[in-house]
Amino acid sequence: MNVRYRVELSQAERDELTAMLGGGKHAARKLERAQILLAADGGRCDAEIVRTVRVSLSTAGRTKRRFVESNLERALSEEPRPGAERKLTGKEEALLVATACTKRPSAANAGR
Repeated sequence: MNVRYRVELSQAERDELTAMLGGGKHAARKLERAQILLAADGGRCDAEIVRTVRVSLSTAGRTKRRFVESNLERALSEEPRPGAERKLTGKEEALLVATACTKRPSAANAGR
């Protein structure tokens, strides 16, 4: 079996991931990544991880790669997503919302 990225967790990392899965509030993707790492550390093959955790093969591979190349925190965290630059600054956005939410002046009060 050709294993590209072999995950070997320390006992502290294993404990942290187990505690994360045991309770508390965490994003679903973060919990999936924790399950992937624990399964890989337990010697599960990628096909088994994909089937039991219900993720794609690329997600399992990417999570394992990020752990091996970097660290646990990076493997669990979200990468920045590409997208368009913001068109408005915070002040401009606040002004737009305030303007949109104000009551339009009535025609009777316009002449005063």
